[in-house]
Amino acid sequence: MALRIGLVTSTFHTAEMAIMRDAAEKRIAELGFELADVVAVPGSYETPFVVKRLMMRDDVHAVVVLGIIERGETAHGRVMGEAVSSALLGLELQYMKPIGFGIIGPEAEPKHFPPRLVPHAVAAVNAAAVLLGALKA
Repeated sequence: MALRIGLVTSTFHTAEMAIMRDAAEKRIAELGFELADVVAVPGSYETPFVVKRLMMRDDVHAVVVLGIIERGETAHGRVMGEAVSSALLGLELQYMKPIGFGIIGPEAEPKHFPPRLVPHAVAAVNAAAVLLGALKA
């Protein structure tokens, strides 16, 4: 049985998320994994809820999360980024399944997005693959 990866993407930055999703799906296939499910959520803040649902499934061995937390005029993005990363780390340890973290930011500005989209998506898949023992660091 092939290892199966769930993919969670935000929809807030639609064009950028399409690029990241395509890159992640391509890398998942290159590594010989199966895509268990793709779930879109409004933003990065909503990802832990869906990640937990995927982690509870026996047919999901890892999850990759993609998103962008943009720099705002207040500390909202920074606080949200810390909350999301903390929640995802907790889920990873609770379920002992890897989570590839492909969220750009917080504090990212639109000019920072283009050069990071594909590398962050690929790195998130690679991180999950390493923790699954399917790829060397």
